[in-house]
Amino acid sequence: MRVRFAPSPTGQLHVGNARTALFNWLLARGSGGTFILRIEDTDVERSTRESEATIVRDLRWLGLDWDEGPDIGGAHGPYRQSERLHLYQSYAKELLTAKAAYHCFCSMAQLDAERQEALAEGRPTRYAGTCRRLSPEQAAARIAAGERPAIRFRVPEERDVVFADAVRGDVRFQTDVIGDPVIVRADGTPAYNFAVVVDDALMEVTHVIRGEDHISNTPRQILLYEALGFAPPIFAHLSMVMGPDHSPLSKRHGATSVAEFRAKGYLPEALVNYLALIGWSPGGGDELLPIDELARRFSLETVGHSAGVFDEEKLAWANRHYLKMADQARLAELSLPYFNDAGVRMAPDERGLAFLAAAMAMASSSVDRLNQVPARLTFLFDYDAAAALGDAQLLAEMRGEGARAVVVALAGELAEAPRLDREKFREIANRVKARTSQKGKALFHPIRVVLTGRAEGPELDLAVPTIDLGAELPASAGIPKIVGNKERASAFARALDALSPEP
Repeated sequence: MRVRFAPSPTGQLHVGNARTALFNWLLARGSGGTFILRIEDTDVERSTRESEATIVRDLRWLGLDWDEGPDIGGAHGPYRQSERLHLYQSYAKELLTAKAAYHCFCSMAQLDAERQEALAEGRPTRYAGTCRRLSPEQAAARIAAGERPAIRFRVPEERDVVFADAVRGDVRFQTDVIGDPVIVRADGTPAYNFAVVVDDALMEVTHVIRGEDHISNTPRQILLYEALGFAPPIFAHLSMVMGPDHSPLSKRHGATSVAEFRAKGYLPEALVNYLALIGWSPGGGDELLPIDELARRFSLETVGHSAGVFDEEKLAWANRHYLKMADQARLAELSLPYFNDAGVRMAPDERGLAFLAAAMAMASSSVDRLNQVPARLTFLFDYDAAAALGDAQLLAEMRGEGARAVVVALAGELAEAPRLDREKFREIANRVKARTSQKGKALFHPIRVVLTGRAEGPELDLAVPTIDLGAELPASAGIPKIVGNKERASAFARALDALSPEP
């Protein structure tokens, strides 16, 4: 089995195209086949090497590797269409010699006028065949006179083209509605339907898995395979990826490219797993599976043909799962750009990353995306007791007799306390409980406010030891200075006393 993903390098990798690449990859890896990356860059005006590099980077970020491609070579290269022009010219000449193709001298203005006339009369907008009747000698004379023709494929008349789609079953087209397609433009560049046939045939592609928007191209391609003496591959056309409103996924639905979802803080394994679920199910009631297991279970026979809806809420659900499973050191490193974007300057220092990894447990189980991590951990780096008490409701709560007693007792207990670990924190909390007779929320809510400056946040058993751990790190650790628990309790008691002095 040999499959390929053949993007045009004219922009970013859309999630719909990423799913197509993924399904090809899953089929190849699950069957021990070959996965090929081919770059279709004959659109000279729009194709760029920068876009190609972006696509390659996004595919690798998703964890999709290839066995043959422009960056690693292979026995069937080159793998950029712009480097294969000599092959298209050779096969076009072969079709001209066999009279399966002919030169077309029609101008764009003429073709557009014929198209508008057909639309006005309610006829199919197929080529009228104006140049089909030219003899080779007439065409040669016009070329010798300086005209630059395109080359059109001569579609057989009154014939049905039938192919068995691996996803949709038998599909039938009548050649009467197809018209003769251009296979080589007047500037010498190949048209899509011609280049893709030559490439897939010479690269020995056995299965062509692509979006359903290519179904109408398939009969033209099958006829070209026949005319060139090649056996056509098995075709499988995937349903389109739709937005929540069941229209084609586009910018109006929000993020649509792999790069955008990466920038929002989604993990590649989550995006891959979710994309696999759009139009396919691994069976067994399972949804969240590693990519190698997805490949083991994947088959074209189980791919659905109904349109799949891209639901970012479900993607976030998958991402939460993988965030909980991920290595904390990896998440710490991946989170660095988001801290910097949030104004918390973090250097990739070894000790700083180790601290951030230790703190990550407070965030990774309670966020949807990595870009939400800084807000979850801001209390570590930004402590201001006076600012916390600037909230009228919070100030009213902390002025209460029970809460105030907890503040005073906690500050006293921490005055001589060494760095808190989980056990020492629990011991101090129990002593504060004994001194104040407060318990439950009445005890731990004031403790949270005192030590984090916030009414809500992560588990105190995780947060409090981490505060002191961070406070011990030197400036060279690459993280902002963290105020320790002892200093926080003292500062909060002073601020509360200043705002609400005892009678």
